[in-house]
Amino acid sequence: MNNRFLEINFNQEKKHNQFIAGDSFVSHKIAEENRIISVLSDGLGSGVKASVLATLTSSMAKNLAAQNVEVTKIAEIIMKTLPVCKVRKISYSTFTIIDIEENHEISIIEYGNPRFLLVRANEVIDNEEIIEHKVLGEYKNDNLNYYSFKLLKNDRVIYFSDGITQSGMGTPNFPFGWTRDGVINFVEKQILDNPFISASDLSKNIVLRSKTNDNFKCKDDTTCGVIYSRSPRRALIVTGPPYDINKDRKMAASVENFDGKKIVCGGTTAKIISRELDRDVKVNIDHLDPKVPPFSAMEGVDLITEGIITIVNVRRLLQEENISHRQVNAAEKVVNILLNSDIIEFIVGTKINEVHQDPNIPGDLAIRKTIIRDIIKILEDKYLKKVNVKFI
Repeated sequence: MNNRFLEINFNQEKKHNQFIAGDSFVSHKIAEENRIISVLSDGLGSGVKASVLATLTSSMAKNLAAQNVEVTKIAEIIMKTLPVCKVRKISYSTFTIIDIEENHEISIIEYGNPRFLLVRANEVIDNEEIIEHKVLGEYKNDNLNYYSFKLLKNDRVIYFSDGITQSGMGTPNFPFGWTRDGVINFVEKQILDNPFISASDLSKNIVLRSKTNDNFKCKDDTTCGVIYSRSPRRALIVTGPPYDINKDRKMAASVENFDGKKIVCGGTTAKIISRELDRDVKVNIDHLDPKVPPFSAMEGVDLITEGIITIVNVRRLLQEENISHRQVNAAEKVVNILLNSDIIEFIVGTKINEVHQDPNIPGDLAIRKTIIRDIIKILEDKYLKKVNVKFI
């Protein structure tokens, strides 16, 4: 979207003692239209039944958008499809559908979920001159609300299930729940303390605070999504030695001249960069992990890791439904850089490392190119990152 990037991320906690979340979050980029659809749906109740209904809602919205169906029509189709609870006389799923077009025009349709927040110039605004609002109709005892506005650079849109606003309900601190005003105060302080906080970190902090309100045992499924419109952040991953040793210097120069976060994966690759740039590699032994080799440091490089084992673990973490950073190891640090970057460049050396061709080595130690291609697909499809790769 021109010289801006839309970072879209979310964080989620299941209701306490449930094995599956009853909320669903999905984002989808329609490449041919340069259009993005993001959906947060909340199934009635919790557990498997709620999960099925929430997933049905978000999947319908994503699939209809891919067929060029207009966002208001998508909402109406969903409303006519969803069943109604016979006892409570309400829809089996609530939802927020966000449609962002190439010109940064944004449309938001809400049914039953708390109203979204628009953060501009570090403050939440509800100005009717900026945000156009109309009611499309009443369905199943609740209004279908439509909002539209122009998304400006550095704007954030924050949307969430009622597990956020109702967290802490009944406690001395929050007898009526955290409420939307409580969320607004928290968000504004987060952004004041860190004006460039990522969508990933902000959504995580909001959900963590909600969980804290419930004494770390969520009383409902709790989900928060954040859209952040900003200048793109760039990252470079270099892994594997070049096929031709004469290209070692070119690889090192690519690292030296790159403007953004720099990651070097692989001991041999690190030795090449170290030799060509005449810089030492220092291993960090403060955070040892039995499953992932330690990370290292070098002047001018943000992170140096071991190769195959680390990127296999990076792939596994990115495939998780909801990433929650649990420990400081090399794979977690790579994932953190990737999720906080927008345009990601890969330089992949194609020289075969004979040790990884041994049939006795576990299957996860696949050919480097295959693993990288898996990671690229996940970054593009799941996290909507722009990814470029060069094999040398």
